[in-house]
Amino acid sequence: MKNNELKSNGISRRDFVQRSVKGAIGAAMLPTILGSCSNWKGANDRLVVGHIGVGSRGTDELMSYFLPLREAMNIAVCDTFKSRRENTANKINQFYKENNFTSTRCVTYLDMDEMLQRKDIDIVHITTPDHWHLLAAIKAARAGKHIMLAKPLGLSYPQNLMLAKELKEHQVKFHYGTQQRTCEHMKLGYDLIRDGAIGEVGRVDVWAPGKNDVPVPVCNEVPVPADFDFERWSGPAPLRPYCPDRVTNNSSWFNNDYSIGFLAGWGAHPLDILVWILKDKVNENYSCEGTGQYWPAGGLYNNILSWDVSCKYENGVELHFASSDVAGQKMLDHRTLKESNGTTFYGTKGWISLSRSSAQSDIAEINQKLNNFPKNDQGWIKSENNTMGRRFLSVAKGKEPELCPLDEAMISDTISHMGDIAIRTGHKVTWDQKSGVVMGDMEANRLYIREMRAPYQM
Repeated sequence: MKNNELKSNGISRRDFVQRSVKGAIGAAMLPTILGSCSNWKGANDRLVVGHIGVGSRGTDELMSYFLPLREAMNIAVCDTFKSRRENTANKINQFYKENNFTSTRCVTYLDMDEMLQRKDIDIVHITTPDHWHLLAAIKAARAGKHIMLAKPLGLSYPQNLMLAKELKEHQVKFHYGTQQRTCEHMKLGYDLIRDGAIGEVGRVDVWAPGKNDVPVPVCNEVPVPADFDFERWSGPAPLRPYCPDRVTNNSSWFNNDYSIGFLAGWGAHPLDILVWILKDKVNENYSCEGTGQYWPAGGLYNNILSWDVSCKYENGVELHFASSDVAGQKMLDHRTLKESNGTTFYGTKGWISLSRSSAQSDIAEINQKLNNFPKNDQGWIKSENNTMGRRFLSVAKGKEPELCPLDEAMISDTISHMGDIAIRTGHKVTWDQKSGVVMGDMEANRLYIREMRAPYQM
């Protein structure tokens, strides 16, 4: 790949899946992770994990983040596809059998409520479609389970507040699955910026992919397969005609019934880095305006696929948030390695730009530090596969504070929603951080409150 080409990810999805599977199956050979059977801790030292949503992403994370870890015992999986939950449970049981690990047999569930009733489950890992994220997390919190929740956060701000209430009431730990905070080069960037290495930050550029390069399907209704509960999959979203294309990853990402697209789905990653590093500056009121393009009319996809959004905070900090196609034209001239997602912080002394697999600065000494990490043959920074799982277990055990807390997830997720709302309404919107409303704009507020279909209300 040439330096002036946008890189879509640190590794391809195919490479990630292959690496995850190899990492899990070969885990017994990694003494720093599992060790021998005789080194396994007793049941009281291992956290019992249930998994809600085991499609492609959920299974990838299970195999990479949890199955190789001796501190975790994976005993339950829940999914609306019978084949998915049975295949995943079989993989778990086979792994434990082949490696002679003592574990309760992994059980499958269609109903998450039934799974959450189990007293022996300590934590849940949630990787459902976006429209189920908050509902599943609220249910888990009420059941007293610690939660690792896939990004993006959700579709309705009142549900954010409901989850916060339940976490506090039931003393549940929360871990937002944005992944990048565990990268060592991100942590170095965090330390440098927080320590004032680039001076006072007054502007931040954030960019992320806006779409996958796929055609837009048309939904021609067909009977629901016998091994799939489409009504339950739809859950709190409107119940639409069934077709196989409706329940793919792409449709759940690019159909507004289920998400606001990659504005939040991919934007969650670099926006999370913004909030992590500059929480004190972005945890206040701001105005937001922008333009965008939608998927072509007539098909299943109807979300925004390209955007150019500007936000300004009351303290004067400016945020430019764009899809990578826009960023490639306007925001990446400073970078030698042009990755399709990232966060650039501009200070009074210089800038630091952080992406999943690269980091740069215009300050020579800082740039040298940022590039002092192991790289692959293409020059991209390597990252560990199972770091998020290990850190979540550490948080759940109370060994460290929450690494990716809900209040920060709410800040970053809301930026995505304000961009979406500004584009859909066609005018500037102003978000009141304390009251949790768009100031003086009932039309905009209605777009951030989703009705939940019966019987899925909370």
